[in-house]
Amino acid sequence: MGKIAVVPGSFDPITNGHLDIVKRAADIFDIVYVAVMNNSSKNPLFNVYERMDLIREVTKDIPNVRIDSSSGLLIDYAKSVKADAIVRGLRAISDFEYEMQITSMNRFLDEHIETFFIMTQNKYSFLSSSIVKEVSKYGGNIHELVPPIVEKALKGKFEER
Repeated sequence: MGKIAVVPGSFDPITNGHLDIVKRAADIFDIVYVAVMNNSSKNPLFNVYERMDLIREVTKDIPNVRIDSSSGLLIDYAKSVKADAIVRGLRAISDFEYEMQITSMNRFLDEHIETFFIMTQNKYSFLSSSIVKEVSKYGGNIHELVPPIVEKALKGKFEER
């Protein structure tokens, strides 16, 4: 069996920045689980199944990517899929402190699962799902920030409201 990684996130919705990290992880690891983490403290625009469907669609051409979800601890999920690593994207130095705390706790809970950070491409360094939702909500152009299917899904969500 090859090396297995988990790329966790809320992915509400997946952006081109997220997709960049997933693709790059898939070039390094034999199997990559994109795990939609269901955080009960957040109020997502898309439900878990909608997020998983969008991710499944935009990663369908990456054969070693698997889509899943979890509502528990990330480290427990990583152990359940026998992951060797957790892969996290970093946009800016402001992400580092938060990610360092999570990584340290995960390392405390299981010292055998490594965390790898992949720096996002500069063109996505400002990008977040929250920003994309806000711009989309007010009809702004998000064409270069998300895959076309995500852009369509966002427009649909905001037309419903």
